[in-house]
This record gives sequence, C-alpha cells and structure tokens, in this order.
Amino acid sequence: MNLAPLEDRVVLKQLEAETTTASGIVIPGKEKEKPQQAEVLAVGPGKTGDDGKRIPMEVSVGDKVVYSKYSGTEVKIDDVDYVIVKQSDILAIIK
Repeated sequence: MNLAPLEDRVVLKQLEAETTTASGIVIPGKEKEKPQQAEVLAVGPGKTGDDGKRIPMEVSVGDKVVYSKYSGTEVKIDDVDYVIVKQSDILAIIK
C-alpha cells in the first residue's frame, strides 16, 4: 500500500462483515450492511492546532476500530478497497 494520509486522516481496511447473526441466521449478500469495523493501516501526523503545534493522533497502526457508518472516502488500489477517514470519524478502538 502506498497511501500516506495527511493531517488527522487515517487509512482503514474494512474487516469482513458478519454473514450470520448471533442466532445463526445466514444474511444474504444484498442484505449485508457495509461493515463499520476496520483495521488501521496508516495514520497521518496529526492536525495542527491554532497554536501551531501538532495534536497527536489517538489511534495507531494495527488498531481495530469502529467508525461512522457513512464517513470517509473509499479508494481502490491494486484491487484492494481502503477507506480514508478523519480521526474524528472513528468512534472507538476495539480492545
């Protein structure tokens, strides 16, 4: 991957969506929603604050995260789909 995010942007790779529910019901392909969980592949250097200092990023490469459903820009490179989001679109880190 040759994506280097700028400022407070993060490159994500979506994790596979569940194909069955907790009760064992198989979800057909068309009915599956876009997954909201992803792995962080690259992190920008952080946004510059009003005082001129960099605001450190809260996520790191390798983190598994939950992000806003309709956020980000989808990019396809070498047949792999990525999503680029602002750090503020990331809702939580999965631990």
